[in-house]
Amino acid sequence: MDELIVDPADIAKEEKTNGMVCHLLALLSFAGVPFGGLLGPLIFWVIKKDESEFLDACGKEAINFQIAMLIYSFISIILCLVLIGYFMLFVIVILDIVCIVKAANAANRGLLYKYPWSIRFIK
Repeated sequence: MDELIVDPADIAKEEKTNGMVCHLLALLSFAGVPFGGLLGPLIFWVIKKDESEFLDACGKEAINFQIAMLIYSFISIILCLVLIGYFMLFVIVILDIVCIVKAANAANRGLLYKYPWSIRFIK
């Protein structure tokens, strides 16, 4: 799922770090910040997107995935009325954390991580 935009050796360490931070900011939702999983990467991306093509791509991926996770979470909350939603919420939380960590690790290596089950709203 990791993709090359350019050779990772050509990406500056600061760009890799910023890409990693952009992905990791999605963990704000687990720190109790309302919609932090979406707002963290969104704000960081809006401020920094013009600095590098790599960071722009990382930001778009993180934002798209967090929007998809919000949609899936709302559907799961509705499905809690028929009990299957609780299981779905558990799976969504685990998937979200694992994918964020994998994406941050890939960005730190200079690779673009394509999130699974992400909906491409921002292209």
